[in-house]
Amino acid sequence: MKILLTNDDGYFAPGIRALAKVLEKDHDVIVVAPETEHSGQSHAITINRALVVKEVELEGVQSKAYSVSGTPADCVRAGVDKIVPERPDVIFSGCNLGYNAGMDIIYSGTVSAALEGSLLGIPSVAVSARWVEGDARYDAAAKIAKEIFDKVEDAFMHYPEPMVLNINVPYLPYEEIKGIQVAEIGDNAYDYYFEEEVEGVRRLSLRGRAKTDHAAGTDRYYLERNYATLTPLVYGMADPHQILRLKSWFDEA
Repeated sequence: MKILLTNDDGYFAPGIRALAKVLEKDHDVIVVAPETEHSGQSHAITINRALVVKEVELEGVQSKAYSVSGTPADCVRAGVDKIVPERPDVIFSGCNLGYNAGMDIIYSGTVSAALEGSLLGIPSVAVSARWVEGDARYDAAAKIAKEIFDKVEDAFMHYPEPMVLNINVPYLPYEEIKGIQVAEIGDNAYDYYFEEEVEGVRRLSLRGRAKTDHAAGTDRYYLERNYATLTPLVYGMADPHQILRLKSWFDEA
């Protein structure tokens, strides 16, 4: 199977190397990833300058790899349109340093790269691993991602609409992960606020207080209990119920 692999941490990040090593054992992988980190930039695209593409080497990875001077979404679209010789069957994005669970998926470049794949009609998978003091268990996350993909591959690839699977993996050795839970999207992991400094220039720095109370059945709930989580995502923000309600308001006017 032909796989385009990207991320938002940059082509040099250890997480993408771990995922490439696992996937290239059974698949034809080409890496197309940002030349610099683009965490938290969601579905941004580059419109005011040309993208620079360079062939690069990833330590321990046999697959061809390219850096792109753009965002994760840029990498997917440019990869499919110009860089990859044949249209990929699947897009993989990750392994990200830090969870993309709960409402954090809105801000995630990792998840947005997978969503860009679905917009192009390609089934896609986003993979993220818990961040602990600047480190993550990338090998375990990559192994879990491959295990999930192998299990659902046939149905996933033949589903009528291109699916996006969002995978999160705890900071544990593979053997200590309790299992895989299909989960709903939870809330934020933090109560976000700005820390303000005024020394001639007013500066606002984003901070967060950790939450520990997450609703049962959500990704955050299971991750805190040492399960890996799997959540299907869809692109689209129009609320069909509210559309009907708005139409009724106009009909009444």
